[in-house]
Amino acid sequence: MSAASDRLAQLFLRYASPLAGLRRIPLVGPCVSWASAKLVPRDTLVWMQVRRGPARGLWLHLNPRTGRNYFDGGGEVEVQAALQEHLRTGMVFYDIGANIGFFSLLAARLVGVKGRVVAFEADPEVAARLREHVARNQFSWIATERKAVWSESKPVLFARTDPAASPDRGLGHVVSSAVNDAIPVEAVSLDDFVKTAPAPDFVKCDVEGAEVEVFHGALQLLKNKRPSILFEMHSNDNRRILLEELSRLGYACKTCGENHVLALPR
Repeated sequence: MSAASDRLAQLFLRYASPLAGLRRIPLVGPCVSWASAKLVPRDTLVWMQVRRGPARGLWLHLNPRTGRNYFDGGGEVEVQAALQEHLRTGMVFYDIGANIGFFSLLAARLVGVKGRVVAFEADPEVAARLREHVARNQFSWIATERKAVWSESKPVLFARTDPAASPDRGLGHVVSSAVNDAIPVEAVSLDDFVKTAPAPDFVKCDVEGAEVEVFHGALQLLKNKRPSILFEMHSNDNRRILLEELSRLGYACKTCGENHVLALPR
């Protein structure tokens, strides 16, 4: 990307919200959409520093059309607050479903160079951006794992998100049978993973509906190491199952924002 194109993409990201309002105006809207698509193609990425919040100053390679929330530091503020409250220097943090790594980067800042972050992301394109972010921010204590986390260690099918619906492919998930744009990926259970890696003190899990499977692959970890866990819940059934099973394992659970549950060992 040329310097002029890069600058244009930065301006687009900063002022995308006012442009969105113009798109709703009859006659004007189609012209604005056409011009923006020509000037800033939909697959454009531009390096920006987060300008607010606990992640302020971190570098992210953002799509100008979808990255405004990250740029403003406003992504899932309840998760950011939980990490700030519970992570300490030297801790080990697992980010399951790390996507482009916003929370992995924030966690790396909080645990410091004496800590460790393991970021799991199954989608190869998203994982590549995650690795870019780790390198640009010079967080050598983040390890990236291009794997799904599942109830057992085996190959699984991973359905990637249509970029027309989600340019950042943030809604990918494991599927039981072949669907369009599904790819084979390696999956690992946390119980198997910690046999050769430091066990986590804190786990953040956002796996688009597979949270019960992740839990069932981590029973020995939860019984022995007893990390704190922040789950994003994607269904009422998953919430009910996990609350019951975590309670039986001696965890105290509380709601964290609209869709998250924070489970702390008693």
